[in-house]
Amino acid sequence: MTDATTMLAPPPVDDEPAIAERIAKSVSCADGKVLGLDEFHRWFAACAERNYTAVERVPLDELTGWATHPVTGNIVHDSGKFFTVEGLDVRLPDAAVPSWTQPIINQPEIGILGILVKEFDGVLHCLMQAKVEPGNRNGVQLSPTVQATRSNYTRVHQGKPVPYLEYFRDRSDDRRVVADVRQSEQGSWFHHKRNRNMIIEVSSEVEVLDGFCWLSLGQVHALLHEEDVVNMDARTVLSCLPFAGAPDSSRMRDLLAWITEARTRNDVYADRIPLNEVTGWQRDGTSIRHESGKFFNVIGVDVRAGGREVRRWCQPMIEPIGIGVVGMLVKRIDGVLHCLMHARVEPGYVDVVELAPTVQCTPENYTVLPAAAHPPFLGEILGAGPARIKYDNLLSEEGGRFHHALNRYVAVETGIDVPPEQFQEYRWVSLPQLTDLLRHSHYVNIQARSIVACLHSLQGTANR
Repeated sequence: MTDATTMLAPPPVDDEPAIAERIAKSVSCADGKVLGLDEFHRWFAACAERNYTAVERVPLDELTGWATHPVTGNIVHDSGKFFTVEGLDVRLPDAAVPSWTQPIINQPEIGILGILVKEFDGVLHCLMQAKVEPGNRNGVQLSPTVQATRSNYTRVHQGKPVPYLEYFRDRSDDRRVVADVRQSEQGSWFHHKRNRNMIIEVSSEVEVLDGFCWLSLGQVHALLHEEDVVNMDARTVLSCLPFAGAPDSSRMRDLLAWITEARTRNDVYADRIPLNEVTGWQRDGTSIRHESGKFFNVIGVDVRAGGREVRRWCQPMIEPIGIGVVGMLVKRIDGVLHCLMHARVEPGYVDVVELAPTVQCTPENYTVLPAAAHPPFLGEILGAGPARIKYDNLLSEEGGRFHHALNRYVAVETGIDVPPEQFQEYRWVSLPQLTDLLRHSHYVNIQARSIVACLHSLQGTANR
């Protein structure tokens, strides 16, 4: 009989231990072999000057290329592509908030988030892009080599081709798959949104185009400690790297059973409905807002951009209210770093539950929610002294759909016990276990993947 871990595992690459060792070597290369960090910052500043954005807020009813459907009220693109803003009717019978309706982005197409890697002087480097997005609060951020929706890379917008796309769509003898997995995105704002997270190694020469540069993993990890430099799409791809350290198979079976039990235990009913049927939200032609003034707004923007495939366009965006907290409690168990993971339900997930950080919330939203909805362990995160804070940084979420969506990512060392009978939705999971789960789809959510990338930047190889 084949055990659950074996059934889930993808076919191993021929030299999986070797790639893990090469990743570790790149992590330890803090100065890089192509350009130093000082030179990178000069290059990045020059890119920011060339690749500008001018984002003007405009009424939703005046978005060029978009229309409000006369029957449903859904906001749709004239091409029928890209995405739509629809309504979602959510029912969670056993939750503190058992039902609500909300606007949500429906983007069924699967995009590509890909990082090209290549050795220089025996050290793996990542080809990173200085990319501007309309929702970025600071313009240019460090992005994957390719970051494109299907509508973008099939050129529905009639813009320029996406650079380096062929490395991720075509196979050849000089290209090797390091990681290739579909992963979810924000389940509170997207309905069943997935992207293909890819890392492809190439051995042949690669022309470095304007706006791209080679960085070692050690350099990228250093930049993860600078405020709002490495974007969300880069973080999620980096989290899928096959770091060394295979978890114990019996513990993996137990973890998978716990996730399956959580998915079975939670009844979630999330049905798409016409946008004009959502309740508790106000729409005035300019924007869509919750009547409490909390959660998020749906706004319209007119974008002029340099360094993009298209120089001008309009679109709707989600604008969160307030700065969120993405907090992870961590501790060492038998010398191995463990994270307190939350088996979290979000209405937009494909499979009910994904592993989330210990805390994932915008604290001020809870002033209009029942006390039972308040996230456990938030006080442990926010009240931590400097000695217990291992990582603390402000990072943006995806700037292509979200306007100035900012979270405080923080990892806090703790010694607290978490009785499973009291907190059945929480569990200590080792970093090697999370790395193993990230080889598969829909186990670890986008916020957790971001903070896993940040934890790898702290730990190097010491915890594996």
